Amino acid sequence: MTINLIKYGLTTAVQADLTKENGQILGRIIGQHRDWYQVITTAGERSAQVTGKLAYEAASPAAFPAVGDWVCLSSSADNQAQIEAIAPRQSVLARGAVNRQDGQIIATNINTIFICMSLNADFNVRRLERYLTIAWDSGALPVIVLTKADLATKLRAVADVSVGVPTIACSAETGQGLDELQPYLTTGQTVAFVGSSGVGKSTLINRLLGQDILATKSIRTDDDKGRHTTTSRQLIPLPTGACVIDTPGMRELQIFMGDLNQTFAEIAALATQCKFNDCTHTSEPGCAVRAAVEVGTVTSERLQSYQKLQREMSYQGLNSRQLEQAKIQRMFGGKQAMKRVKQRYHRD
Repeated sequence: MTINLIKYGLTTAVQADLTKENGQILGRIIGQHRDWYQVITTAGERSAQVTGKLAYEAASPAAFPAVGDWVCLSSSADNQAQIEAIAPRQSVLARGAVNRQDGQIIATNINTIFICMSLNADFNVRRLERYLTIAWDSGALPVIVLTKADLATKLRAVADVSVGVPTIACSAETGQGLDELQPYLTTGQTVAFVGSSGVGKSTLINRLLGQDILATKSIRTDDDKGRHTTTSRQLIPLPTGACVIDTPGMRELQIFMGDLNQTFAEIAALATQCKFNDCTHTSEPGCAVRAAVEVGTVTSERLQSYQKLQREMSYQGLNSRQLEQAKIQRMFGGKQAMKRVKQRYHRD
């Protein structure tokens, strides 16, 4: 049986970006288990490892394959599949790692990020700001999905921190709001589901699949906190023609790279009115941001969250040019690769 890779998100742009050598085949990574990868090809699923050359040339863990990547495969003498090359990434969702030097890639080549949050005792606006920060930096579109819609009493708190981001309240149990997800789930689209454990990501994906493929567990009744069910990232095609990437719950989300200017747009706009260009919004005279806090147009909690994420981001201290170069290298592999991608999409 031949697998049509279009149902796994294959586009003409992807095919043009990855040059296959003789004997190599194209595939997309749909699962990862330490050093082993599940790769879907036209011939079906294959288990693969990276070649020694690719591992040697990897400058950081982020340079290794991740779920969502398109890759070239070859076979060794013992017919073991090997990953020879990775196509330039159109988007990268990453979070901070324990060592705070390298980022951990959550998923790549995604069009939309569904940030799932349950409106129960686990509801946390500050955590939502973290998700939005890495989502805006990824190159994909963030969409907030509020699960357990029958508890939707906190929409105002979400609206205060999500200007410009679509927000959908839905319930896998009742079907409420599922129609609003469909525009993001059309053929060729890849959507990553992120959020804490127990917010209903796997349940929602099962509802979209029309069958219970992913294991689910209920939220603990004593503290409304979720229990880990998904233990690894996996890419799954939907009947609509889109692909979804289910990710393990992330209660503690460290920032690796992010876009604070999008997440905190009102603070970024006010900062341009500060007396000093390098104002830290702490004790400098003529600070427009602190003035807004004093009159109540910006909450002190919002400013504190902004400052905390600024301090936490692992690339703090880099200038704007270095930040842009780091992002281009991470997403495209260099400026030339980025130019080729832009030229191709302009032609399309």
